[in-house]
Amino acid sequence: MSGLEVEAVSVRRNGNLIIDGVTCEIPPGAVTALVGPNGSGKSTLLHTLAAVLPAAAGVIRFDGDELPSMHRRERARTVALVEQDAATELSLTVADVVALGRFPHLGLFADETAHDRDAVDAALRAVRMEGFARRDITSLSGGERQRVLLARALAQDTRLLLLDEPTNHLDIAAQLETLALLTALAERGVTVIAALHDLTLAAGWSDHVVVLDRGTVVASGATTQTLTPALIDEVYGVRAELIERPGLRPTIAFSRRD
Repeated sequence: MSGLEVEAVSVRRNGNLIIDGVTCEIPPGAVTALVGPNGSGKSTLLHTLAAVLPAAAGVIRFDGDELPSMHRRERARTVALVEQDAATELSLTVADVVALGRFPHLGLFADETAHDRDAVDAALRAVRMEGFARRDITSLSGGERQRVLLARALAQDTRLLLLDEPTNHLDIAAQLETLALLTALAERGVTVIAALHDLTLAAGWSDHVVVLDRGTVVASGATTQTLTPALIDEVYGVRAELIERPGLRPTIAFSRRD
């Protein structure tokens, strides 16, 4: 397994250069945090990695295979994207929404199997939403919908999982549960990339970090070695202090520049 390789990827939207020659390597079986100020291109890059948006230039490989060149069904078996916006107008049950993740694994005109139903049930249990299976998705809160969309991606059973602000709308307990779940997935060999605006969550829960600023990579590497106070000052324009205590995950304290 070689993980994800991104080489000189550029993306234009409405004629504007949003991603400018991004090159980075994402290790397999790890949680990578994609961080950067608002407007740095995190969401655009994730959508490009998932082939939702086309790249104007560059190469994207996962385990040696070019993702954009894959047949759509094969790519859907390889990579899942959990988007930030959990809003939906579709009147579907929670179980039906999660079952959509099984579609890439079904044959043409094939009905779902007991294995598919078990995968849906397991995904709902993983995000603690099994009690909501018969509820209409439109009746849920934003945080509950966010967990359902994560369950759909889990049911998709891919080797590469991309998440755009996965802790969005979630309370603190649900945030920690979600990040612990992502860590467990990585330990089972899934390559996880999560765009996070909260640097404390990135410092405490990721193995690897990619820092974007104005569409370019300014730093990439092991989180503890890369997400330094000097880098945070340079990119975000604030003072930062990494706080490490026995038995607790690292946190970051911030203050304005003098």
